[in-house]
Amino acid sequence: MKNISQVDWESAIENDSNAIILDVRTPGECSEGIIENAVMIDFLNSATFQEEIEKLDQTKNYYVYCRSGNRSGQACRALDNLAIKNTFNLVGGVLDWNGKTVIPA
Repeated sequence: MKNISQVDWESAIENDSNAIILDVRTPGECSEGIIENAVMIDFLNSATFQEEIEKLDQTKNYYVYCRSGNRSGQACRALDNLAIKNTFNLVGGVLDWNGKTVIPA
C-alpha cells in the first residue's frame, strides 16, 4: 500500500489505464457523492466486503478512499493480504477532497 495525496492520486489515475477506484464508505456516506467512476464496497459490512474484494482482478491497480483515510488504509491492507500488489490510499479521504464528485446511480 502506498499513501498518496490528492494531487498525486489525480495524476496517477489519469496516467493509469489499469486503475480501479474503490470507495469503501457506507451506502449512506456514498449517497452524498462519490469520486467519478468509483466502485462502492462497504468496508464496515465485513462479510460482504471480504466477499467482494476476493472477486477483484489482482492485475489491476486499486485507488482506495473513504471518509478520512482510515478505513481505506485498512481496506488496502486487506487487498494486500489477497496478493493485490498495487494499492493506493487517498490521504485525508473525501474530507480533504476538493475534486469532482457525482451522486451514484
